[in-house]
Amino acid sequence: MEGTVDGFRYGLVTPVAAYLMACLGGALGLRCTVRTLLSPHSFKAGWLGLGAASIGCGIWTMHFIAMLGFRVEETRVRYDVPLTVLSLLVAVVVVGVGVFTVGYRGTGPGTLALAGLVTGLGVAAMHYLGMAALRLDGDLSYDVLTVGLSLVIAVAAAGAALWAAVSVRGFLASLGASMVMGVAVTGMHYTGMAAVSVHVHGTSGGTWDGDSPAALLLPMLLGPAVFLLLAGVVVMFDPLLVLGEDDRNRAPAPSGRAAAHGGAPYASAGPRPDSSPSRRP
Repeated sequence: MEGTVDGFRYGLVTPVAAYLMACLGGALGLRCTVRTLLSPHSFKAGWLGLGAASIGCGIWTMHFIAMLGFRVEETRVRYDVPLTVLSLLVAVVVVGVGVFTVGYRGTGPGTLALAGLVTGLGVAAMHYLGMAALRLDGDLSYDVLTVGLSLVIAVAAAGAALWAAVSVRGFLASLGASMVMGVAVTGMHYTGMAAVSVHVHGTSGGTWDGDSPAALLLPMLLGPAVFLLLAGVVVMFDPLLVLGEDDRNRAPAPSGRAAAHGGAPYASAGPRPDSSPSRRP
């Protein structure tokens, strides 16, 4: 028989919390990506890796916070831990492919489109791999058109996020971009959940292998949340990221004798004292 699916068991608590986590991961990831553009000679691989991990952890945490509100009234819902952890790795790795592609191959339209496609499909793969971790006394089925719509939203969200990472300047502008990204990622999740229907085998309410949502809550929050907190500390104490200023257009700092004279080059301070011809007595 068809199960009664409820995705909002705790009302707006889980959607709002999920959205905030997606925004946090997106904000940190975008700022880390911008850091490599503001200072190309910095440790690019490290900043891009931190950005990819932040976005991936934010998306994954968003998914499973939202899944805390998912239930099927006729059967108990549990989770398979290895598949749940694998979905986190998929999220980080595939987002990393998109971020590193933009970071090293440039910001042309073709590069952004390719990176957005790969990242978006990876986000969707994380979502449906997380859904495959569900353990219940029934079978999941999906509406093909709604799944297709969720894929389009995922690719569009990833493309918009990568475009924002290379186009948006300033802390407040990046914050706004991360909020838009949070709406897109959360919208993709709930669109995918709208495609789900459950055919229940029976109503015995038996026990199945895997951990319940409550058992996953602590490791889910502590692991990625602590990582996002540490990433936030790194961003907060980096002056270039906080100010969001583009130093590429600034004149290079004076050096040598010009620095010794207050930073003013001789060209703007008149002729050099030792450049005039010597006078003979």
